[in-house]
Amino acid sequence: MVKALQGIYTPFSIPTCGDGHISEPELRRYLRWLIARGVHGLYPNGSTGEFVRFTLEERRTITRITVEEAAGKLPVMAGAAEPTMSELAASCALYDSLGCTTVSVCPPYYFRISQEAVKSYFIEVAKVSPLPVVLYQIPSFANPMSPELILALSEEPNIVGLKDSSRDFVSFTYLMSVLAKRRPDFSFLIGTEELLLPALLMGADGGAIASSGIIPEAVLGLYGAWQRGNLQAAKNWQSALLPLIQAMFKPDFPAGFRAGVERRGFCMGPGRQPLSSEQITQIQELRPFLQKQIDALLAVAKGEERAE
Repeated sequence: MVKALQGIYTPFSIPTCGDGHISEPELRRYLRWLIARGVHGLYPNGSTGEFVRFTLEERRTITRITVEEAAGKLPVMAGAAEPTMSELAASCALYDSLGCTTVSVCPPYYFRISQEAVKSYFIEVAKVSPLPVVLYQIPSFANPMSPELILALSEEPNIVGLKDSSRDFVSFTYLMSVLAKRRPDFSFLIGTEELLLPALLMGADGGAIASSGIIPEAVLGLYGAWQRGNLQAAKNWQSALLPLIQAMFKPDFPAGFRAGVERRGFCMGPGRQPLSSEQITQIQELRPFLQKQIDALLAVAKGEERAE
């Protein structure tokens, strides 16, 4: 049995220049930093990367840069949630040619459709994509997928995993339990920061965790402790991460995560969505707390390194 996805995949924010265009040098510097810190995979064009706020060509450029920086050292799961099937098929073909390992696709967004329509959509996606497809469950922004629908879609050989950001832990654990027998090669990534350790304990293969783009040392510390069987250390990491995660979600998502990346020394520039004066004040007031939390987590990470 070979699982398509394992470990910590990092969705990441996109640095921009003063005029709002992608800052390619800073994006490359950020990606190299993440790779050097040992994340297990990169996830361009996820929600953290605000994919809907970039053009089709920009999304493809972001993926190309990501693959170039990964340089075969780690896998790339490319977000390919294009609004039309023709664009999605073309993106999947391009990402296959670039060297991505999987594509992540959420259900259609904006228009609410039936579960049967979502099923038909993903059956078509599985047919047109030359890359293995990972279902992206994020009902806050796209049509939801019921557990029954996900089980039905798992029968498609080219659908190889689920990235779940629903916060419905009951359904997530149920799916893992059922598919462990039916489809042991099916991968499960949790997308909810606060549930990383519980998900791992219940059988998840890893997580696609936005906080790993800000404090990879701590997220990887948690995952490593769990792998070594040191449950108490993993619990300590999960608890220590919670205040930072909670703080980064206070501004409208993902502005707080962009602020977190800035605290690690990167120039993120202006986001594509104009901020209100209230948001600007909120982020300014948040920065000292983010820095304090990051520094505290880094101190623990350094202590663990010395202990080992």
